Amino acid sequence: MNIHNIKTLHQLKKSGYKPRSIKEELRSNLIEKRRKKEPVFEGIWGYEDTVIPDLERAILAGHDINLLGLRGQAKTRLARLMVHLLDEYIPAVEGCDLNDDPLNPISRHSHDIIRDLGDETPIVWIHRNNRFTEKLATPDVTIADLIGDVDPIKAATLKLPYSDERVIHFGLIPRSHRGIFVINELPDLQARIQVALFNILQEGDIQIRGFKIRLPLDIQFVFTANPEDYTNRGSIVTPLKDRIDSQIITHYPKTIDIGKRITAQEARVHEEQKNIQVHELTKDLVEQVAFEARKSEYVDAKSGVSARLTISAYETLVASAERRMLLNGEKKTAVRMADLSSIVPSITGKVELVYEGEQEGPGIVAQNLIGKAIRTQFLNYFPDPEKFRKQKDKSPYKHITEWFGDGNVLDLMHDVNDAEYAAKLKSVPGLKELVDELHRQADAASKLILMEFALHGLAEYSLISKHHLSSGTQFKDLLSSMFSLPKGTEDPTEDDDDDEMDRGRRR
Repeated sequence: MNIHNIKTLHQLKKSGYKPRSIKEELRSNLIEKRRKKEPVFEGIWGYEDTVIPDLERAILAGHDINLLGLRGQAKTRLARLMVHLLDEYIPAVEGCDLNDDPLNPISRHSHDIIRDLGDETPIVWIHRNNRFTEKLATPDVTIADLIGDVDPIKAATLKLPYSDERVIHFGLIPRSHRGIFVINELPDLQARIQVALFNILQEGDIQIRGFKIRLPLDIQFVFTANPEDYTNRGSIVTPLKDRIDSQIITHYPKTIDIGKRITAQEARVHEEQKNIQVHELTKDLVEQVAFEARKSEYVDAKSGVSARLTISAYETLVASAERRMLLNGEKKTAVRMADLSSIVPSITGKVELVYEGEQEGPGIVAQNLIGKAIRTQFLNYFPDPEKFRKQKDKSPYKHITEWFGDGNVLDLMHDVNDAEYAAKLKSVPGLKELVDELHRQADAASKLILMEFALHGLAEYSLISKHHLSSGTQFKDLLSSMFSLPKGTEDPTEDDDDDEMDRGRRR
């Protein structure tokens, strides 16, 4: 039907329109999309076989839903995407706060209008984007905010006594009638406020002050909650949990590839940054940092490690390469291993440390996570150094380690231009040959970052040593580093032996 031609109740009746509930609407449109094999929850990766099937079953069953999971698991995004399962437009009585269906009104206001105007009652059409309401649960949320309260100003303006229900100012939930209502972080809602939701979920009606009103609200409720909240900040009261039909558990990406797809979709890359080459290796490393953080003894597992960490880290990585490009007056460049040091601020602000981690310090923990990521990913690009511990003559890293063993040192500064960067790496005998042999198809820029990566990986496997300088990284022989401090290190009191022992513990 052409909604632009339907402006009165009479025209609506004549069009053949039939009212249906929000849950029937969601169910019907989901069935239609599935029959046409159209995507339902676009932009959600890693949930195809877990969360999304559970969510679709809950919609087909007509359930109110609680999405339970740690931070950064796309709970709110899933709720927002449910809007696409609504009809594009629905009719409502014009001027009604509750979006009343003209053929099935529930409010006193709509009943009065229809009684007075009959078939000439004016109709408005509401777009599905205006049928979604979201509220963050905070301790200061009141029953008046959610349900409603008596409005003395309305009473005075309309010259009505407080006993007249027309003096009620409805809250967010009644105003979400015929729509989706989302409460984020439900456990943060005070228990007495949660109790006020009982009747709405079970009976579909509300109670305001002493008014004897019954409004059969038609709402799809979606709640989100973090398991941490059950013990730290609050809890969902048991009777309310009992009234939420489906509790769906979300999770973090289970593979690096899924994590990369999420990061690539969400990261903001500016037009000027598109000249910067980002090798798959650095993308893998960024995701691996998050995986290492989620299992680290220094990071609070109950708090979780949000996908926002990798998104922010990727953006910072590209920005670091862009800054170097600007400093050197170059028109293009590639992300280097050195740029990984720039993502430390993206890590420290997004992980909750346990006591041992706080003692170590957030910066040290972040560097530790980067080191573990390098060690883990190294085996995906190069042979396992452990296999050659007792067969050093057969080691593919023999020429590299021997060069450092002869007392040679490589200072690789973060902001050197591309030409100097390449010259420095090619000065290490055996390094270029190693990469050429194992990655023959890689382009020149990719080979350079793989050469740099090889040095970082060998340091993580304690075949050479690595030290952080104030503006770069120094590589040298492992044994000699135990007896001398590298010139220009950030902390001259730092014990190099502890660095090597730490890498030994990570193995």
